[in-house]
Amino acid sequence: MKGVVLAGGLGTRLHPLTKVTNKHLLPIYNKPMIYYPIETLVKGGIREILVVTGGENAGDFLRLLGNGRMFGLEHIHYTYQEGEGGIAEALGLARHFADNEPITVILGDNIIEDDISGAIREFEKQGSGARIMLKEVPDPERFGVAELVDGKIVSIEEKPAQPKSRYAVTGIYMYDGKVFEFIDGLEPSARNELEITDVNNLYIRDNAMTFTMLKGWWTDAGTFESLYRANRLVAEQYIQ
Repeated sequence: MKGVVLAGGLGTRLHPLTKVTNKHLLPIYNKPMIYYPIETLVKGGIREILVVTGGENAGDFLRLLGNGRMFGLEHIHYTYQEGEGGIAEALGLARHFADNEPITVILGDNIIEDDISGAIREFEKQGSGARIMLKEVPDPERFGVAELVDGKIVSIEEKPAQPKSRYAVTGIYMYDGKVFEFIDGLEPSARNELEITDVNNLYIRDNAMTFTMLKGWWTDAGTFESLYRANRLVAEQYIQ
C-alpha cells in the first residue's frame, strides 16, 4: 500500500497567513500541519509516500521534510500541482507513483485522533474498489455528505443545503488503480475543478464503495475556525 498526501492549493481562506507560505506549512500546536497527515499514514503501516504540493512555496516542503527519515521513511516522493484544479486533479498526478497499486490518500489539512491502520487492513482484504472514512458531525453542510441505506453508501452530495445525514466524508480515501480511469473521465464542476466527490460517486455507481466510521476527533484546518480547533484539539493531547 502506498500513500498520497495532497497539499496543493493556494489556501485563500486563510489569507493573509497564506500570502507568504503554503497553508500546510502553518503550525498546528508544536508541529507543521503537513506532519500530521504523514504521521497518520506512517502509523497506518505505509512506508512509500508521495506529497503533492503547489504554489510559490513548494520548495519549502523539501527543506522541511527532506528524505522522510524523521518519520521513519527511507524516502518521500514529491510532485507539483499547477494552479487549483481540485482534489481529483491533484490525485491524478499520483498515477505513475501508484503504478496500479492500491493507495491511501489523505488531505494535507486533515488532522485526526484515530489510528487508521484497521481501515487500511480492511481495504487490503477488500481487494478492489474504494473505501472512505466517515465521521458524524454537527455541521454536515460544510462537507461532502454520505447517504446511507441498509449500511451502504448510496450517494455523496457536496456541501448540501439540506444534508441527508450527519455523516461527513473525511479527507481520507482508499482507492484501487481504477481511480485514475475515473479521474480521466471527469468534467470540471461549476468551480472549474475536478471533484473527488464525483470520483467517489462513480465507485458507488459500480457498487464498489465501502466505508469505515472514524473514531476519535477529526478536523480539517482550512479556515480560521477549523485551524483554531485543530490547534486546540492537538494541544489538549499534550497537556493531558
